[in-house]
Amino acid sequence: MLFRRRKPAGLMEKLRGLIWPRMGFLRSFRYFRMRVLRLTASPHAIAAGVAAGIMSSWTPFVGFHFLLAFALAYLLAGNLIAAALGTAFGNPLTFPFIWAFTWEVGNKMIGHQQAGQGSTIDLVSLFEKLELSQLWAPVLKPMLIGAIPPALASGLLIYSVVYYAVRGFQTRRRAHLAERARDRLDEAVRGVRSI
Repeated sequence: MLFRRRKPAGLMEKLRGLIWPRMGFLRSFRYFRMRVLRLTASPHAIAAGVAAGIMSSWTPFVGFHFLLAFALAYLLAGNLIAAALGTAFGNPLTFPFIWAFTWEVGNKMIGHQQAGQGSTIDLVSLFEKLELSQLWAPVLKPMLIGAIPPALASGLLIYSVVYYAVRGFQTRRRAHLAERARDRLDEAVRGVRSI
């Protein structure tokens, strides 16, 4: 194979790679950033798409984040690819914090008593019996209501950051491409004059 390792990775190295990438998370972040900046759309469309993806990641509907992001991006005139990239905010590392935060905020907004002060919820039995109607009131409803404030706040913040970053990147890129075109034209003119 063309890109095979000289020395195959051992079991411990493979397990470590599952938890922490060999090149680190910074490389993934840089790739993600450049992927967003290089999208060919207006700064508003890219920023609205990323914001829609991040906003949908706050909801407890894990299997439907792409669909929610696409719907939000469509309503906000955002880029669908940027929306799909924005859903990367919700991942196995961030979901436990997102769910705990939205559940706490939702319970405070609804006015429910704290989990340690009342009856407990047996999630395992609810999922085994697939009693989603009983899961709605104690878990899903507070998480959905609690997702609204952080989704709006993070959506507005991310929109403004991504908008100005994309606008600056596209302006610099257009100036660079114009400079290269002028250089090529100058070379062509010099070539014609030398003939």
